[in-house]
Amino acid sequence: MDSLRKPSNLYLIVLSVLGCILFSIYALFNFNSTSETVIKFAFIGSILLLNHFTIPIPPEGNSTSMDSAVYMASIFLFGQGFTLDILFINCIIYAMYQRKIAWWKHLFNFALYSIMIIFSYHIFIMLGGKIGEISTDDLLPYFLSLSSYFILNITLIGIYFFLLEKENIGQIFSRMLKDRSFLVSYLSTLLMSIVFAILIYSKNIFGLFLFVCIAILLSVAFNEHFRLFQETLNKANKDSLTGLNNHGYFKEILEKEVAFAKDTDKPLSVVILDIDDFKKYNDLNGHIQGDHLLQEFGALLKTEAEAANFIVARYGGEEFSIIMPNTDHHTAYSFMNDFRKKVNDTYYKGVERLPYGCLSFSSGIAECEKATYSISELLNKADQAMYAAKNQGKNLVKIFNGQSDYSLHHSLSLEKDLEEMEYQLRIFLSKDVYTYRHSKRVYQYAVDFSRILKLSEYERKTLILGALVHDIGKIEVPRDILNKKGKLDPDEWEMVKKHVTWGKEIVSTNKKLEDLIPLVELHHERYDGNGYPYGLKGKSIPKLARILCIIDSFDAMTTERPYQRTKTFQEAFAELRQCAGKQFDPQFIEPFISMAKQQDTAEATGKVLIAGDAH
Repeated sequence: MDSLRKPSNLYLIVLSVLGCILFSIYALFNFNSTSETVIKFAFIGSILLLNHFTIPIPPEGNSTSMDSAVYMASIFLFGQGFTLDILFINCIIYAMYQRKIAWWKHLFNFALYSIMIIFSYHIFIMLGGKIGEISTDDLLPYFLSLSSYFILNITLIGIYFFLLEKENIGQIFSRMLKDRSFLVSYLSTLLMSIVFAILIYSKNIFGLFLFVCIAILLSVAFNEHFRLFQETLNKANKDSLTGLNNHGYFKEILEKEVAFAKDTDKPLSVVILDIDDFKKYNDLNGHIQGDHLLQEFGALLKTEAEAANFIVARYGGEEFSIIMPNTDHHTAYSFMNDFRKKVNDTYYKGVERLPYGCLSFSSGIAECEKATYSISELLNKADQAMYAAKNQGKNLVKIFNGQSDYSLHHSLSLEKDLEEMEYQLRIFLSKDVYTYRHSKRVYQYAVDFSRILKLSEYERKTLILGALVHDIGKIEVPRDILNKKGKLDPDEWEMVKKHVTWGKEIVSTNKKLEDLIPLVELHHERYDGNGYPYGLKGKSIPKLARILCIIDSFDAMTTERPYQRTKTFQEAFAELRQCAGKQFDPQFIEPFISMAKQQDTAEATGKVLIAGDAH
């Protein structure tokens, strides 16, 4: 009963019942005419023959044959009832000699074809198509009927794979429509139905013979093309030594999985693992034996990962990586710890001379969060956790924890990078002194505010450096726009908004500063989703970018700008509170106001003391 509650199974049942009902309404079961019966069985024979020459199509593991061309030609020449009759007999014969295939798959396939045939026939008739003749003067009914058959087929199949929760429905359709092999083979099949109809219409059974020969040759050609394409793809996407996914393809898959996890709010974990003391193993046993070890380890990892529906890759050297869809970090930890023990207990030639007397690895786990900015950030976290496992004695599994001190080992060097950033910011002095001074003030606010927030040292350094360079992209904005005193027109405003993208490009040139990219690019996103450049909303905006948005806006409000009146601190506090939950993350508003008030009071007291000393 539990299996019946699955959406995918309910969908199969509903579609199968619907197809069978429609078939019972429109089928003829007419075998009175000898000549028509001969043609029916000739069609059935051609379909059974074509079913032996299938063409692979996405999603993975599916295939099609050119039988659809026969069914569509049958609709054009003999109508709906005739076509349903040959479908019914063909499905019975096919089910008898393909008994290994589950019965429900045969039923679903029959129902699917019934629905597509009936729908396409009614489209053909509705658009003025005439049964029994091929009119080349008016091809619209033929093409729209074929199009409806194609669209209905990919829609019904796409919905099924979506309900199986294999991937996002948009991704399924996108991959189908982007796959040229699929489009060419399927559309060729449908167009062949017109060729078939013309051959049958003019040459009868000999026309059928010619069509079957052409269809078989095309099927073989498409299959060979697909095989060669798959071989080329595997060479590009697979690691030549282990046969696992390579580094580049792993990142492609991870991009899609992260996007899907964010869209569906489903957990996703990433693991990076590194074989311990592999250099020592190579020194002791030689590089050839080292390659054998990588192959054996990769095979074991692949077996264990695929059993859990995980995606594994060779990340580089002796490093491997795993994508774990629908898996939180606790489940990922349990899996990796069990796998670690299994590796420890598995004998590999020469490992007895290693420090632990067995093969071991250190691994780090990072779970994707709503605010995860990029796969680089996620991989960096997993990498940090893996190095923490190395530093704590190896043969360990660690989960990334942003509050832990181990992140300091790979965090930015604040003093050195501040000097570098200060040097780059001096570029503003020749073009936009206001932006340079604004950045310095925002930087100081970030220094002070980061002290009172519960940030890790890594987050604190990232916020401070990000605050210093957040507007660096304005170097690309024309000076007359930056210094314009009146209101910006729409084109000028669009130009100003691009500064976040230009800033991202500038910062991206320095790999050490890639952690600053979210702050530079996203500090104008709004909590309510009405910001730019992406319209991100709520916690999907990285935390540090949400904090920087408040600091940046406060300084903009309280200092003189070319195009707006300067607000007092009290007016700016009121604005922050009014926009809490709209433009700003409300959890940071009161702490920031409290800090700013203390600074304002301290400055005012200092001024009074100085004035008193003057007397």
